[in-house]
Amino acid sequence: MKVIFPFSYYYPEQCAGLFVLHDVSEALAKEGIESYIYVPTPTRNVSKDAQWEKDEYQQNGKIHIHRFPMYGEGKNPVLRALRYLFCEIVYTHKLLWSDYDVIYLDSTPPIQGLKLILVHLFRKKPVVHNAQDLFPDSLVGAGLTKKDSLLWKVGSWVTNVTYRHCDKIITISEDCRQTLLEKGVSEEKLSVVYNWVDERVVVPVQKEDNPLYEEFGLDRKKFRVVYAGNLGNAQNIDVIINAAARLKENAQVEFVLFGSGGLEIDVKKRIVDEGLGNVKMFPLQPASKVSCVYSLGDLCVVSCKAGFGGSAMPSKTWSILSTARPVLANFDEGELKRMLEEQGFGIFTKVDDVDAMAKVIEEAAKNPARCDDMGRKGRAFIEEYLTKDKNTKKYVDVIKSVYK
Repeated sequence: MKVIFPFSYYYPEQCAGLFVLHDVSEALAKEGIESYIYVPTPTRNVSKDAQWEKDEYQQNGKIHIHRFPMYGEGKNPVLRALRYLFCEIVYTHKLLWSDYDVIYLDSTPPIQGLKLILVHLFRKKPVVHNAQDLFPDSLVGAGLTKKDSLLWKVGSWVTNVTYRHCDKIITISEDCRQTLLEKGVSEEKLSVVYNWVDERVVVPVQKEDNPLYEEFGLDRKKFRVVYAGNLGNAQNIDVIINAAARLKENAQVEFVLFGSGGLEIDVKKRIVDEGLGNVKMFPLQPASKVSCVYSLGDLCVVSCKAGFGGSAMPSKTWSILSTARPVLANFDEGELKRMLEEQGFGIFTKVDDVDAMAKVIEEAAKNPARCDDMGRKGRAFIEEYLTKDKNTKKYVDVIKSVYK
């Protein structure tokens, strides 16, 4: 059995969700199933010392990574869109003529499902779609369009084509599953598999052992609120900065942001203009430092724009819990809120409620022992339900189920 993965990005690039492809292909290899990962040459967030080869083989040849030439991805949205289009042409040709048994599609770019019309007509190969991101819902959450707009209608048509030509669709939360059901997707097609974290790699790091305190000149005695990730519209970074502004006279509380993105310059400007000495900002750290990054936090933030929670479940939630630190969510009411309240591994505040967010941070700073207790519960939850081995096995089972 051979699974083909036409993907937009892969290591050594740095972007969200690459661990899913990497871990699933390794899990497939353990069961003797081949993976053919077909990607453009790396251009997105690639370190200067990164190395790669055109053809790379892993897991005794069970994983074949082939990188085809493609121009670099810049910040120009038109050039990025054209790059996606050119890649789709290459993928379509590959899917029409290559030898494989199952197609595995990610959710980026959202137009990729259109090629399934042609591929299904001539090849009739089963398709598993990993809906990490629900389009065009995610655009609404990011404030880039509105429901019933022209973009919304076109996007909905595109995704309906994708869903119609897939044999199985993996969603990353029950909320996402419910959203797809409301869109008319057959219940039989849907499987919920939460993203996971490698609990053997992402681990708690004690304050006295964490080198980031010295690297960034941080005081171990302060109560620290950490955010790490993209600084974009969807993440609602303003709510974090607004909470920091409310608490800037509290000398005990410090906010630390690790990230980059479209709002990076705006955030830096606010910090300077508003005299927010309680906010420290650093570049996004490599994956190898994720344990140290989240272990800095007495609370670690997961935030979103209003309306975004039904189409996403941030994977950083699980990384935070794996470091035995509690989650502070400023999020839509839904599954994440239920988890926090039922499992006790964090604190929920309603999306955009700055007053509530500032208040719970101030209260938590007075009771750090409670934060430690929530963190221990989070680590236990990961070890019980969301380990790498358990959840990649679920992906393998879904993929095997469509192979006839």
